[in-house]
Amino acid sequence: MTLSPESSVHRRCPSSSTRKSDSSKYTNDNDNDVMEIEFDDTKPLMSTGFFLSQGSRRKPSAPARPSRQTSFKQDIGHAAAETYLITGLAFKLLHSLGVGYRWITKFVALACYAMLLMPGFLCVAYYYYFSGQVQRSVVFGDQPRNRLDLHLPMNLDGPKPVVVFVTGGAWIIGYKAWGSLLGQQLAERDIIVACIDYRNFPQGTISDMVTDASQGISFVCNHIAEYGGDPNRIYLMGQSAGAHISACALLEQAVKESGGGESISWSVSQIKTYFGLSGGYNLFKLVDHFHNRGLYRSIFLSIMEGEESFQKFSPEVRVRDPNIRDAISLLPPFTLFHGSSDYSIPSDASKNFVDALQMVGARAELILYEGKTHTDLFLQDPLRGGKDDLFDHIVAVIHADDKEALSKDAVAPPRKRHLPEILLRMAHHISPF
Repeated sequence: MTLSPESSVHRRCPSSSTRKSDSSKYTNDNDNDVMEIEFDDTKPLMSTGFFLSQGSRRKPSAPARPSRQTSFKQDIGHAAAETYLITGLAFKLLHSLGVGYRWITKFVALACYAMLLMPGFLCVAYYYYFSGQVQRSVVFGDQPRNRLDLHLPMNLDGPKPVVVFVTGGAWIIGYKAWGSLLGQQLAERDIIVACIDYRNFPQGTISDMVTDASQGISFVCNHIAEYGGDPNRIYLMGQSAGAHISACALLEQAVKESGGGESISWSVSQIKTYFGLSGGYNLFKLVDHFHNRGLYRSIFLSIMEGEESFQKFSPEVRVRDPNIRDAISLLPPFTLFHGSSDYSIPSDASKNFVDALQMVGARAELILYEGKTHTDLFLQDPLRGGKDDLFDHIVAVIHADDKEALSKDAVAPPRKRHLPEILLRMAHHISPF
């Protein structure tokens, strides 16, 4: 049963590569066969989303912004190429996972879950493809997935705060469009949202994902003013796997800055707050949990470049390293959100990371939502519309120093409901996540 926002429990802590080869091998623990996945870096691996023409869309009342969109013909060709490639990779990945009872039941549950939420998804998809407030696939790097979507407020009458968002997807199915609902709702509160895309496994491994995220953050920090954003009010947010990737990128940047020897294209000081939603931050503790849920150890090790890389890509572990104490002092405040009934990534993952940050003197807080699952906070609750504690908290932090924005928030209309309550409750119970 989904609980109301008022039932959430708050716990606040006081302030205080280069790829190794062109193929990945891993073992299916069900049948002990070795499956080799081969991929070609010369071909783009994007999502199956199709990028439509921007020609006749309604424009928001704002100063002219740089045009970084491709032509309709290029969009269709790009979409066809990436659809072909991702389909082939998907079949290879499914073959390696094995079609056992566990995966069949999860697939059936996922199909039912998607059908229940489909009316809401279609509403968000219509906004994503046809709204003049969305600039899709802005290029920020030279890799195939180096694209981001910008969700812009209707009225750009002055520099707006910016949220850089890294989506989840188990490091395998992440895609920038997954942040469209968040982008739409924050844009209604005069906040720009930049949803970053990144290479997924098997096209890339964790170091590629962190590099892509860092390059996307760099682009926003250096170019968001061209789109009406305020470069002095940038917030970083990630959900699920995206929370892990963005935390890794932020910590790695802090380490670079504290070392002083490497040139940097963006600074940790430009990030005012980090928001982590339902994330996992310690790979040592997650590997067995994911294995038991079907993301087999061999595949997880391939994604994370082997167990020898766990410390580097485990922010909870890395912040305890006395050798990077100078980097810790550069970090912005951390606010982590988690549901107590999250079985995909247990809420202890966020609790332990907050504890680790506080122990080394970083500013951190945990907000725990009683009875919420992995998808409630990011999908069902936003689709429900109306009042939402998590959304209100994020907006309050971003607008904390803007009295005019706070006064507008106080009289803002309730967020639009996208689905009947009965469908949302059924989705809560049937969700495979």
